[in-house]
Amino acid sequence: MDQQFYRMKRLPPYVIAEVNAMRAAARAEGRDIIDLGMGNPDLPPPDHVVEKLCEVARKPDAHGYSQSRGIPGLRKAQANYYQNRFGVDINPETEVVVTLGSKEGLASLAMAITAPGDTILAPNPSYPIHTFGFIIAGASIRSVPTTPDARYWEELEAAMNFTVPRPTILVVNYPSNPTAEVVDLAFYEQLVDWARFHKVWVLSDLAYSELYYDGKPTPSILQAKGAKDVAVEFTSLSKTYSMAGWRMGFAVGNPTLISALTRVKSYIDYGAFTPIQAAAVAALNGPQDIVAKNRELYHKRRDVMVEAFGRAGWEIPPPPASMFAWAPLPEPLKDMGSLEFSKQLLTKAEVAVAPGVGYGEDGEGYVRIAMVENEQRLRQAGRNIKRYLQDMGVEVPGK
Repeated sequence: MDQQFYRMKRLPPYVIAEVNAMRAAARAEGRDIIDLGMGNPDLPPPDHVVEKLCEVARKPDAHGYSQSRGIPGLRKAQANYYQNRFGVDINPETEVVVTLGSKEGLASLAMAITAPGDTILAPNPSYPIHTFGFIIAGASIRSVPTTPDARYWEELEAAMNFTVPRPTILVVNYPSNPTAEVVDLAFYEQLVDWARFHKVWVLSDLAYSELYYDGKPTPSILQAKGAKDVAVEFTSLSKTYSMAGWRMGFAVGNPTLISALTRVKSYIDYGAFTPIQAAAVAALNGPQDIVAKNRELYHKRRDVMVEAFGRAGWEIPPPPASMFAWAPLPEPLKDMGSLEFSKQLLTKAEVAVAPGVGYGEDGEGYVRIAMVENEQRLRQAGRNIKRYLQDMGVEVPGK
């Protein structure tokens, strides 16, 4: 029976899934694919966090329904994180809700505050949930640039002046996935002033808050004066503590938005498994040396990748933050397009990357490289890529 479901018609084929399927097929054939496509951390969580999970899971009363908005201790731990890391006071009762990862939180908030036909401002390129969470909710998307330069502000003003209906929500994501771009506190201060003036809600995705390099910590939008009047921010334990599969995230900020998200979640889920929430408390309240250790490890991987790929003939701009590099296609191959280049890199170099066009039309001409393999594997990827580029007739240094 051929059904044309309304929301399914609004979702195009997921471009990145095509490369993922090719990668799975290649591995099924026994090929050694170096996977730099999916941002899936290869590092384990801290031992004390896993121990807390096991400890609580052994309790007979820990297996019932949990609180949808998160257990009190976890909300308090997240409030303490914001105080210690950003100097921001957060009320754990009214300004924090626990989400099933930041992705679910964004999607649920989109359902809570979006009406069919609303216009949402979202970056392009961007992580798919930043747009498709709202498309699923029935909204329309107007794209704004990712790069926070003069054009960014010009596009915001144009959107407010020439879009009908006027936009009601702006999504920002710094450090950016996929571009790894960052902003300073002055940017957020200007953004908050703009949002208050235009009466626009701001949803900030800060999933990569702790993966910053070169000694430059990433700020939070909630550090800007008046931010809690208009903004809510999403964070996650996925990358900070290598807990991606645990699906543990948070929304923090404006009480009205937090209340709306909490209410919708109360209808659609019972919250994360209680032992996972207890382990998340241990992560936030326990020793933080693992955070610095992981940051240093990703920093080293970044440097190895940039050096190895550069020697292969592919210059990669070093990302200032996140676990990704946003890499322009090698100049002689730029007309190939990001999807075809990704396919060829997989089949001929046995290296998987994510095609930039999968993050929006402005991502064409780029690929996203995830630093989720060790340094040895990154060097091997560089050697494989060098052979591929040589075969394609690209001039390679030292050839």
